[in-house]
Amino acid sequence: MSGTRELGAVEVERLTRRGLRLAQFTVAYNVVEGAVAITAGLLAGLVSVVGFGVDSGIESIAAVLVGLRLAARLRHGDTDERKERLTLKAVAVTFFLLAAYVTVEGVRSLLDGEAPESSPLAIGLLVASIVVMPVLASMKRAVGRQLGDNLILADAAETRICVLLSVSTLAGVGLYALTGATWLDPVAAFVIAAFAVHEGWEAWEGELVEDDDDD
Repeated sequence: MSGTRELGAVEVERLTRRGLRLAQFTVAYNVVEGAVAITAGLLAGLVSVVGFGVDSGIESIAAVLVGLRLAARLRHGDTDERKERLTLKAVAVTFFLLAAYVTVEGVRSLLDGEAPESSPLAIGLLVASIVVMPVLASMKRAVGRQLGDNLILADAAETRICVLLSVSTLAGVGLYALTGATWLDPVAAFVIAAFAVHEGWEAWEGELVEDDDDD
């Protein structure tokens, strides 16, 4: 929290409340996004869209952790760093579980050769994510940098990864709708798995903030 030394108490509180509102919005948006994505993916047999929905749930967990930390800071001015580190490792494990799920389902889909149905709902949801998430990530990053808050910056990095997941999933679903190639959706699922492993490993090692600073 070294960045807060240059800010007054009133400004720190204002930014902290702003960060809390962004975390709350992230949870609300991702819960809706995840529910719609999983439903649309299951109905259409789109593995990558289901994986995208599960990832939305994981991002909600990260946003809840940020929100709890900021709420505690507003109440008491401190938090339990040890518990935060342990919780972040638990979140990292969920990324590995996500990667395993979409990999298994992607392999199964390739072996079965079943053609998924087209899903305008899934495409619309992914387009909305590509529009909303970059703005949300930018707002989080601005607050995190001003406060010098590592957890907010890590959460912003996760939101930016959601943009990449949205693009890769949309590419797989959209190209299938155009070409009818059944292997495109499983390949998009494997891309999600790779991102999940990368994100999970960095969360486990606590290196998301360093990557944020390198951007």
